Amino acid sequence: MQNPVVIPFYKFIKLSDPDRLALAHKEKAKELGLLGRMIIAEEGVNATFEGEREKIEEYVRFLHCDARFADVVVKESAGNGKAFTKLSVKVRDEVVTLGVKDFDVKKETATELPASDLQSWYEKGEDFVVLDLRNDYEIASGKFDRTIDLGLQNFRELPEKLEQLNALKTENSKLKIVTVCTGGIRCEKATCLLKREGFSNLYQLKDGIHTYMKEYPGQNWKGTLFVFDNRMTTDVVPTPNKEIIGRCVFCESPTEAYYSDDSLRPSKKILCCDSCYALNSTRLREANQR
Repeated sequence: MQNPVVIPFYKFIKLSDPDRLALAHKEKAKELGLLGRMIIAEEGVNATFEGEREKIEEYVRFLHCDARFADVVVKESAGNGKAFTKLSVKVRDEVVTLGVKDFDVKKETATELPASDLQSWYEKGEDFVVLDLRNDYEIASGKFDRTIDLGLQNFRELPEKLEQLNALKTENSKLKIVTVCTGGIRCEKATCLLKREGFSNLYQLKDGIHTYMKEYPGQNWKGTLFVFDNRMTTDVVPTPNKEIIGRCVFCESPTEAYYSDDSLRPSKKILCCDSCYALNSTRLREANQR
C-alpha cells in the first residue's frame, strides 16, 4: 500500500436507514480497497479506515456528499499499510457502548472546548482538571497534565465509577472539568451522563486528543496516543524530543510497546520493554493480533 493514511471519524445523528447505509459504505470501501471498521446505529456512525491517500480522499468525498455527513470532521494520521487486516461494517445498538441510551446528544452533551482554548487554559493557569474517559491501558502510554484516571477497564464501567468524582461536585464550584478521549466520541456521550448526574462546569475537548496533539505537539500532552488498530500507538505528527511516559509493567523502564498478557482472563493489554518481553514471551503476544 503506497502512502497509507488512517482516518477516524464519527457523528451522532438519528438515522432511519442504518442497514441501507451500512451496505452503501461497505460497497464503497470495498471498491476503494479500504480496510478498517465502521459501526452504524440509529444514533449515528463511528469508523476508522486505512487506505492509499488517493482512495481515502475519494471516500471522504463520498462521505461528505451525503448531506447528513457533510460536516463530519475527518481526522488523519500516517498509516503503515497494516493498521487493519480486514473490512468490517456492522449495524449495532450503539456506536460506542456505554450501556445508557436515549440521550439527545446534540442537546445534552457538554460545551465543546477547542484545542486552542485548552492550551490557553494551561498557559494562564486556569483552575481545571482533565477527566480522561479512556481505558486505563490507553492512559498508560500518554496523557494530559492534570489528568484524572478513573481506572476504566472499558467504557461501559463509567456509570459505576462516577462515585469517585463526587468531590468534584462540591469541592470547588469554580473548578472546570474537561473530558477527553481519543477523537471525541466517548466525551459526547459521557458528558450527557455526567450532566444528568449533577456535574457542572463541564466541557469536552473538541475533536479529541488527536486534534490537540496535531496542533500542539510535545506540549501539555505527554507520551503517545493509543489507537484501536494494529499500529497500537501514533504520535499523530512528528514530535521531536517527545517525553515517553509509558513504563514496562515488569521493570518500569520507559516503553511504548504494547503486548497482550494471556496469563490473565480476559487478556489484558500491557506495556512491556524488549528485554522483559524476551523473558516473558510465553505469556505475552503482540497486542495487535486480535
